[in-house]
Amino acid sequence: MEVRNCRNCGRLFNYIGGGFNICPACREETEKKFQETKEYIRENPRATIQEISENNNVSTNQIRQWIREERLQFTDDSPIGIECENCGATIRTGRFCENCKNNMANALSKSIEKPKEPEAPKPQKDNRNAMRFLQK
Repeated sequence: MEVRNCRNCGRLFNYIGGGFNICPACREETEKKFQETKEYIRENPRATIQEISENNNVSTNQIRQWIREERLQFTDDSPIGIECENCGATIRTGRFCENCKNNMANALSKSIEKPKEPEAPKPQKDNRNAMRFLQK
């Protein structure tokens, strides 16, 4: 096992893997904040990121991270939106807009598609060894 310092509080903890660079206590606290934030958004669907941040004591960067991870999603009439990482279009959740997702999926499927092998030319008849009949 690897020992690391927590990114939030600085305490040492056994890093098991999985991408979390925070200790279990901070991870639990972050999850509790997430649940509170999610409930606040349900009760206040028209709130801005700044209002959500101030009322839940959560940074706007943390809220944006939850949106990019698709843990938070907003309705179409919500004032909250983030930019697609590819084209800059406003999206409600995730990292990419639907158009960019479709383009990436198409490009990926084309890149892994097996190339069609050219058809082998049909063998031509070799008349030299053919049986011949003599006419009488």
